Amino acid sequence: MPYRILFVSSLHHPQALREARVASPDAPLLFPPSMSQHFWERAFRRRGHTLDVFFRNLPGGTLTPRARDERHDAGLTPRRVLSAVQHRIPASLRPDLRQRNADLIAKARVFQPDIIWMSGDNTVITPETLAHLRRSTGARLIYACGTSPVVFSRAIDRAAARHYDLVLANDYYHGIQWLELGARRMVCLPLSACDPDFHRPYPLTEPERAALACDITFVGTLIPANLYSRRVQALEALSGFDMGIWSVHDVPESLRRFVRGAALGEAMERIVSAGKITVNTHGDFVFYGGNLRLFEAAGAGAFQIADDLPGVREWFPNVDGIPTIVTYTDLANLTTKVEHYLRHDDEREAIARAARQHVYSRHTYDRRVERVESLIAELG
Repeated sequence: MPYRILFVSSLHHPQALREARVASPDAPLLFPPSMSQHFWERAFRRRGHTLDVFFRNLPGGTLTPRARDERHDAGLTPRRVLSAVQHRIPASLRPDLRQRNADLIAKARVFQPDIIWMSGDNTVITPETLAHLRRSTGARLIYACGTSPVVFSRAIDRAAARHYDLVLANDYYHGIQWLELGARRMVCLPLSACDPDFHRPYPLTEPERAALACDITFVGTLIPANLYSRRVQALEALSGFDMGIWSVHDVPESLRRFVRGAALGEAMERIVSAGKITVNTHGDFVFYGGNLRLFEAAGAGAFQIADDLPGVREWFPNVDGIPTIVTYTDLANLTTKVEHYLRHDDEREAIARAARQHVYSRHTYDRRVERVESLIAELG
């Protein structure tokens, strides 16, 4: 049964969306390829669903010429101070947020969604607005979250939990926390996956390979220290190797000499295609597993070493006796395994092939959407 699905999300890379819309003028793109929601969008459309989006972090909920990409710095900046002050003011007392909530209600009144898909880290949409939307449209509310409500969410987000018919949580333990906050149901389902048309090995020219090739590759966020110290410690332990780091944000001083630039979307796929080993350590707030890189890097044909977490072991089992991922238990174990697999190209390449075949068969966005459709049917 096709549904009308209204995404309520923040737009993190507005310039990437502008460029994607220019490149594909005939495609009704809601999200840029640098965001996982883009691939959910593609998979939902393939299944015949009707989609629209409301960008809760932008005035009017739509992409505007003034919207700019965000970059997080390690130090204290005026922008960070202003943001912290604004978040302490209740949404009901901020005219701009009251207007944005009214704009969402108006959009839903016109679109008449069956499903309202709320992305995590909401700091704008109030519980009162969500209650109104449920009453006025009859839509089911799904909350898709990749982070811990204990660590990341604000009061406005936690208070909304009781309105969610279903929480989709990357991390099982985060899902339990949402249940404790009042959500009606939780399912541990990785919000990331792979799209074989996009997450694939990319052929590289010789100049590209020369610019990107390295033994150790890392693409992702490394600040603030209280959220990503495990990642930083892992990379610091590997500082004696040929390593490249790509991040759209600032990085700690100890790792800046390894930074080669920023990477989003296809650029990330090309980088992991060029490297020998992709290190994929989860943030400090993740104890089950399930970050974006797990499935995307595997689709690109990368050999991954990740921290040993229950979800990683569950989603990446051995297939026909061949591992689909390598995990480490501590920093010494990480260094030992990196040394081993750099010396054994054949083992590394066999594992990378097995990982790619595994995610293409079990962890595509099409498979994720099929699972979500069955969960929606269970909601009634």
